[in-house]
Amino acid sequence: MSKKILGIDPGSRTTGYAVLVRENTSYSVEACDVLRMKKMDNHNDRLQFIFDEVTRLIKEFKPDECAVETPVYGVDPLAMLKLGRAQAAAILAITNQGLHVAEYYPKMVKKSITGNGNASKQQVAFMLDKLLKMPEGKLSKDATDALSVAWCHFTHADVNSSQTGSKKMHQNNSKSSWAKFVEDNPDRVKK
Repeated sequence: MSKKILGIDPGSRTTGYAVLVRENTSYSVEACDVLRMKKMDNHNDRLQFIFDEVTRLIKEFKPDECAVETPVYGVDPLAMLKLGRAQAAAILAITNQGLHVAEYYPKMVKKSITGNGNASKQQVAFMLDKLLKMPEGKLSKDATDALSVAWCHFTHADVNSSQTGSKKMHQNNSKSSWAKFVEDNPDRVKK
């Protein structure tokens, strides 16, 4: 059985992407690169570029599902705001193409590959090299991060599909988390 995942590591200047394919029990990397926006001065232009390019990637590679890394912390609030907007542009491009989006925190991504949520980027890259036949040449950290997100999604999708009734962690579903909460807890809603 074949399955293809598009992994995205969103950034406002550089966004990593990777397409990871599983055929039965073997994995291959179909694409792994970055979208570069460093020469674009206008933030809105960069967001449009991310939206357009992620749409193009989906049409070109035809993934079954998509996974995006969620930014969770930063020293500069403005930088975090821009990262969140970049993530939103990617998610909108994905959902506009009718695909499911799963979001993963950086610690979860690292843990799925190394077993340690506090692993360094070098440790993650080393393990990916052991797990997958990597593309020729040196990958940028953003491309490697996107590949890590795709791998994380495969491992979590496998765990969740084998556990009946389990819920995937931190995903965008057709229902918002609040709508799901209200549905699951009608006795806790004030009327």
